[in-house]
Amino acid sequence: MLKNSCMKFFSILFFIILQFLNYVYSSPIIPNLEFFNNFNDEYLTQYISRALENNHELKKTNHIVEQYRLEIKNSFSQELPKLSVGANYLGTHFPNGDMNIFLDKNSFVLPFQASYEPDFLLKNRDKTKSTKKLYLAELAKQQNIYISLLSDVASSYINILLYDDLINKQLDILKNNDKNLIKNEKKFNLGVIDSTNLNDIKKENTNQKTIYDNLIKNRNTIINNFCLLIGDSADNSSDIKRGKLEKFEYVKKIPENIDSNIIYSRPDLIEIENKLKSAKIDITVAKKDFFPSFKLNGFLAFDTAGSGNFFSWESSFAFLIAGLTQDIFTGGKKIANLKIKKARFQELFEMYKQADLNAIKEINNALNIIKYDKLTENNAKKEVYLEEKNYNNSNKKLKRGVISEIELLESKNSLNQKQQILSGAKASRLINYITLYKALGGQL
Repeated sequence: MLKNSCMKFFSILFFIILQFLNYVYSSPIIPNLEFFNNFNDEYLTQYISRALENNHELKKTNHIVEQYRLEIKNSFSQELPKLSVGANYLGTHFPNGDMNIFLDKNSFVLPFQASYEPDFLLKNRDKTKSTKKLYLAELAKQQNIYISLLSDVASSYINILLYDDLINKQLDILKNNDKNLIKNEKKFNLGVIDSTNLNDIKKENTNQKTIYDNLIKNRNTIINNFCLLIGDSADNSSDIKRGKLEKFEYVKKIPENIDSNIIYSRPDLIEIENKLKSAKIDITVAKKDFFPSFKLNGFLAFDTAGSGNFFSWESSFAFLIAGLTQDIFTGGKKIANLKIKKARFQELFEMYKQADLNAIKEINNALNIIKYDKLTENNAKKEVYLEEKNYNNSNKKLKRGVISEIELLESKNSLNQKQQILSGAKASRLINYITLYKALGGQL
């Protein structure tokens, strides 16, 4: 009868293991990549793909997510029965005399041991659920890192285009200044201007060269950082291909108003929400620790010491033990653990409320900045338009002999400077589109 009970126990054990071998996990959430295609720039989309494939920070995050996924398996294993087998040599020696013992002095014993804690209170099931919530939180954190990476790549790319444009216009200013200096040196030699005027012109030229050098320095720094983002060596910075700022534009319309419910799709809120759910489950588990635990232990061994054949009932012995355990005194450990879990829940609850407010702030700030970016850019366009008219008038005056070529060069430099301001305003607006994309959790 006991042997039949043990066989049933092992059969149930094997069935449970088969039922739960496969466990379904959530797949990583892929961020919205279509947003970056709307800039209509082939190089940007290529660099986005390279970053997703090569960025080491992202790869590290993927490995962290895998660790959390395997933690679910580790927790889930606590719900299943434990089964082990051992191979043992048995050497026996008995006193002289007839003791009616028919055992071999040298034999082999093969014991199977199983233990199982029936989850009547679903405590182990709750632990697995809590672990899965932490896994989902890490998935959301992974998505947030994806979004941050793609935003940084796009923002850096736009800044590179901006510096290219600023440097080209600054080169034109330097060329004009060189021509201006040559002409003023002739005027100085003719005694038309004094050395103070000439020195002021040289100082301005030096100042413009310093601006040019700083632009080159800043562009090189951004390109080196950009290489890091896409997982490339900074030694290959000269191979970074790109388009032109004047042709770079977002082809879709940015909404002026955003539904407030969209904040709940932000990865940072989803992350804290899942951690909050996990903490709530942990409180339930801590309460269930106050109840007794019930365990089943089974043992079935086959040996060659007896008279029967190996793996036969005549050469085996078995037992099944069912026990109930209740802690009487643990020094306040369980009460302290419950209070810790409650305090952790309250901490995460406050974090969630703060993240909610922060999300609303970031979205409103992004929309407000974009609104005034457009106004700033429009004003800059008007200034460029007026400066172009002034430059055209200067050209006409030069042909009529009303002004000198020096004055025309100064007018051209003024136009270049206004165009630099316009380029900066455009780049700022485009980068803030990306800021809004990030604030919306990629839902733009």
